[in-house]
Amino acid sequence: MAKGPVLIDLDTEESAADVAQAPPVPDIEPPQGQAMQAAARLAARKPSVLSRWFWGLALAVIGAVVSVAAWDFATSLLLRSPILGWAVTGLIGALVLVALIIALRELAAIGRLSRVDGMRRAADAALAEGDLAQARTVTNRLIAFYKGREETRWGRDRLAERMGEQFDASTLLTLAEDELLAPLDAAASREVEAAARQVATVTALVPLALADVVTALAASLRMIRRVAEIYGGRAGFLGSWRLTRAVFVHLVATGAVAVGDDLLEPILGGSILSKLSRRFGEGLVNGALSARVGVAAMEVCRPLPFSDRHKPSTRGMIKRALSGLFSKT
Repeated sequence: MAKGPVLIDLDTEESAADVAQAPPVPDIEPPQGQAMQAAARLAARKPSVLSRWFWGLALAVIGAVVSVAAWDFATSLLLRSPILGWAVTGLIGALVLVALIIALRELAAIGRLSRVDGMRRAADAALAEGDLAQARTVTNRLIAFYKGREETRWGRDRLAERMGEQFDASTLLTLAEDELLAPLDAAASREVEAAARQVATVTALVPLALADVVTALAASLRMIRRVAEIYGGRAGFLGSWRLTRAVFVHLVATGAVAVGDDLLEPILGGSILSKLSRRFGEGLVNGALSARVGVAAMEVCRPLPFSDRHKPSTRGMIKRALSGLFSKT
């Protein structure tokens, strides 16, 4: 074998043809926020008529069986040991009483949510028609609605003093926003930002399957409940679920759960999502979608519609919620 330098020609036509025929580098799909989108579809899904009949009949049968079994147990125990039987009967009666109190609280919570929705609809009508008398009625209802909350006392007093000086429906309702609802808006925004950070952190750090979906749904339920409580619509279990479903139905219908490059532009800039690690990118997108859910919850739970000056900025809320998390990471 001859020894010596070996000449390798890199400019041959064959090499050039091989490079030209090489398959393209596949594009990396950016994170889509699968956890929040799955949670939104799950919460917004409307049960079928057949499933509603099934669960209704199942609950009725289970309730009848439990009631008859409890009655038989109490009566048989009375025959064997009257003292112990009366004690158990008293416990069953106390349980039924507590269940009735819980049911009444649920009905009261649903009624309170209906009051909030009624005020918002009346305010929308007053603004659309420019009806000052109806706007004054809504303002008086708003003052009465927050009468029992000490943190709103100063705003209620200021609003009651100045509402007689307003001669326009839009100006009067804007004054109500300034004096009474602005502090509540700030508190609700903090709850939304905290929930967005939690969802982003759990999605980025917990690799378990379905854990991010469960966390996103649980955090959204808790966030919507807290936002409703801040605005005065204290919701029970059934009321919270109805409210959550209303929020997610609105988001799905308007396409607000769709992911775009502008979703994280306030904190990342440009189309940088594809350059992030997959898990971390999913966490940020899920957190941003949680902020969108929070803004929708504020719009649904607020007793007055947002004016242009008070309407929360989704981009700004995402930036406040996730920019610190991003920089620390």
